[in-house]
Amino acid sequence: MRILVVTVVHHPEDARILHREIAALHEHGHRIVYAAPFAARETPPRPNVEGVDLPRAAGRDRRAALRAARTLLAERGPQADLVLLHDPELLLALPGTTRRWRRGGRVPVTVWDVHEDTAAALVMKRWLPRPLRPPLRLAVRAAERLAERHLRLLLAEDAYQRRFARSHPVVANLATVPPEPPEPPGDDRVVYLGHLSRARGAPELIETARLLAPDVRVEVIGAADPDMRGALTEADRDGVLRWHGYLPNDRALGLLSGSLAGLSLLRDQPNYRHSRPTKTVEYMAHGVPVVTTPTPLSAELVERYGCGLVVPYEDPATAAMAVRHLRTDRVMRRRAAARGWEAARSDLNWADAATDFVMCLESWVKEASAAGDAGPARPRDPATPA
Repeated sequence: MRILVVTVVHHPEDARILHREIAALHEHGHRIVYAAPFAARETPPRPNVEGVDLPRAAGRDRRAALRAARTLLAERGPQADLVLLHDPELLLALPGTTRRWRRGGRVPVTVWDVHEDTAAALVMKRWLPRPLRPPLRLAVRAAERLAERHLRLLLAEDAYQRRFARSHPVVANLATVPPEPPEPPGDDRVVYLGHLSRARGAPELIETARLLAPDVRVEVIGAADPDMRGALTEADRDGVLRWHGYLPNDRALGLLSGSLAGLSLLRDQPNYRHSRPTKTVEYMAHGVPVVTTPTPLSAELVERYGCGLVVPYEDPATAAMAVRHLRTDRVMRRRAAARGWEAARSDLNWADAATDFVMCLESWVKEASAAGDAGPARPRDPATPA
């Protein structure tokens, strides 16, 4: 298949988009055009895909990115068998574009990959004025209903099914699990992998690192919201933690193995209550005990598999205490690491889901081709989760 993958919000090296979905499609022989904000993120395209640069949509300024995306979709969409969209913002670029596709006689199958609960996430957008958030939540829900009528949907979580009238395939955020057991966890280094924001617990992370220093070094991997960059830079300068900034997924994962613990200190936010933090699964896959706040899906993994400890929300002292407990109890630390890796290998392994994901997209294109119309027709039967 010829596939056009588009994002204006996510980093071009996003693990779900590039390292799981695009990698799986490429391994099955499909041709990929990947449109993303490469220049804005100072990241070149990978050699196995054709990269197209788009402006980045960030904060309140999203018009230039949407205009560029609309132009790209109008020009390159008809050349593709399938268009895979990764941002809800891109739904705004479709109405005029799809009319142009139909006039040209070729409409690709169009898929929206639903990464998060967009309406719930609005409460965390600090750049969005509070009075606008309730009406925008209603607008997002209306847009989701409209998208379901005209597009194919992939969901990142089973819980997202409740937002839609029909069932849609679920492509969960799983991990690429190393085939061999990773090195045992050490006793002097803790890691954090992921974006850094207040809602994701960045202030608690800094304070936890302060309480652990100098006995335990905290390594932080990820880009940060503007309002957290100063505090992280200062903490790095003062030796409280080591902030690596954003690293490509393969380099970031290379820093996990051998860590005493992996931290996931999300705050209690609506968008996190039915989303599994990818970092939790990545820690497990690399044999790192997990210390997490009680976000339901993360806590459920830790408690079901016995691969770490659950600590209260916004409580750095207890998080630091949990790390010290793992540090002093070598048997517990190694048992948690081994259980996490075994669970990730057997139940949370992207290798087991990658083929299902590819076959799902292939089946949609074949169905549209057989019907003589490559448009995003409404499926006759509910899709089976991938």
